[in-house]
Amino acid sequence: MRVVDTSAWIEWLIGTPTAKVLKKEIPVQAEVLVPTIVQLELSKWLTREMGEDHADQMVAFTQRCVVVPLDTKIALLAAELCIKHKLATADAIVFATAQSYGADLLTCDAHFEGLSGVRYIAKKSA
Repeated sequence: MRVVDTSAWIEWLIGTPTAKVLKKEIPVQAEVLVPTIVQLELSKWLTREMGEDHADQMVAFTQRCVVVPLDTKIALLAAELCIKHKLATADAIVFATAQSYGADLLTCDAHFEGLSGVRYIAKKSA
């Protein structure tokens, strides 16, 4: 199982040079864990940048994955990870979700680089 961070989804969606690498790294939907915070971030970004129809389509796509709601166990682990790794709340929730499910995290966010269980793909320039 793999959690795909919002940064990776955005690179994939807009077809950046990094998307070519990500395409090989994103598993089939049944093997993708989607924290509800990622759905929020994607919906917000897509609505702002591409319109509500694109946001609705992406949310529908993520609903065919394994959606993971924020529960107390993940929230408390995220709080620990915020402090330990100086992560923003949303990032800590995404990371905690991966850890709670024994999954790895696919991301393009440099602040995750070097953390255990993270598959970090640096953004490539055009």
